[in-house]
Amino acid sequence: MSRPMPISRRLALRGLGVSMALPLLEAMQGRGSRAGSGTRKNPPLRMAFVYVPNGMHMPDWTPRTVGSGFDIPAILEPLRAVKDHILVVSGLALNPARALGDGGGDHARAMAGFLTCSHPRKTDGADLMAGVSVDQLAARAAGTRTRFPSLELGCEGGRNAGECDHGYSCAYQSNLSWYDSSTPAAKEVNPRLVFDRLFGDPNTRRDATDPARADRRRKSVLDFVSDDARKLGDQLGGSDRRKLDEYLTSVREVERRIAQAHSPMDLGRVRHPRPLGVPADYQEHLRLMSDLLVLAFQCDLTRVATLVLANDGSNRGYPSIGVPDGHHDLSHHGGDAAKQDRIRRINRFHVGELAYLLAKLRSIPEGDGSLLDHAMIVYGSGISDGNSHAHEDLPILLAGEGGGTIKSGRHIRCAQETPLANLYVSLLDRMGNKVDRFGDSTGPLERLDGPD
Repeated sequence: MSRPMPISRRLALRGLGVSMALPLLEAMQGRGSRAGSGTRKNPPLRMAFVYVPNGMHMPDWTPRTVGSGFDIPAILEPLRAVKDHILVVSGLALNPARALGDGGGDHARAMAGFLTCSHPRKTDGADLMAGVSVDQLAARAAGTRTRFPSLELGCEGGRNAGECDHGYSCAYQSNLSWYDSSTPAAKEVNPRLVFDRLFGDPNTRRDATDPARADRRRKSVLDFVSDDARKLGDQLGGSDRRKLDEYLTSVREVERRIAQAHSPMDLGRVRHPRPLGVPADYQEHLRLMSDLLVLAFQCDLTRVATLVLANDGSNRGYPSIGVPDGHHDLSHHGGDAAKQDRIRRINRFHVGELAYLLAKLRSIPEGDGSLLDHAMIVYGSGISDGNSHAHEDLPILLAGEGGGTIKSGRHIRCAQETPLANLYVSLLDRMGNKVDRFGDSTGPLERLDGPD
């Protein structure tokens, strides 16, 4: 039997207007790689930030005990199956999200400050001022090695002009990622557009009137690369062929679900066409975005991503879990037990979607572990208690082992008022962008690699 031929890490399956990057295969080891590009034995490190709005019902978020034997509180229960892959970090604060003399606007400051750790300028005009976000700093180090330096995803749109929160521009409340202090990195909310961006050929001219582009809409992307895929399969060993088949199957499944997402939506008495690719069902929307994020990591199309489940201050209802009430309205519960129970259910629903993302990452083998083993996924909010708009003791969770540099399966408690930025300084170091200071940081966060 002939040995499988070595192939380049940068090989892509190509067809008419289509370019599909490949997952890391055993046949790529030692061929076509460069410093930092990742090999089977030393896969690249990825970083993602998942944001949830309006704070958390903290009594049911925070474990009562610290260390590796920590209890699983009610809101974190959906993560029980991946408990060994999560690190709950208590005690972190986002001081820049506080008023600091600017009055109201906690939701705008929480979202704009979550990744920048900077106090945004209070303006509803074009003179925005926040700060470069941690994901973009990471992208400057890792993004040069991938097709996309970073990927910004979300499930709720927004405006970049006008006033949204007590004199703050809507841009602050609609954007999590910032290229620099005055330029937000707008998130994409349409799964179809994300899919086209990931799998469209970057060398093909885009023209909305191009018949070939219309043809691509009608066919599966896999139809265009089938010849390349078959030829590649003939060069691979059994393990790599299975991995390639699983990857292509997952791409086809995501594509199928995006195609089914076209459905009308009701606005009063009028039914309007829903933009192609945006599901009517919110949970399906979340899961499509999670699947696309996983595919982007799996193929090394990017190593840095953000995913906004909903903008801060969002008043979305959640009828699918029996909570039709607006989320923001409920967050100001005033101590009402029934409202607190509904907030708890919304929080748990969001954590369940995090569990879905983590399980996907864990299911994909890479090197001596999985995609999750070589990732750092930060989940949290810039507000802790939504009723009081508190910005201390934030609900922050770090998932993934960071390529063996993070000791997961624990709950650690930091000193109160420890800047959230300290965590980011430590993560940036792992991503290859060592900084002495970021935002309001006072130094790196200790104990990520143990002891308890």
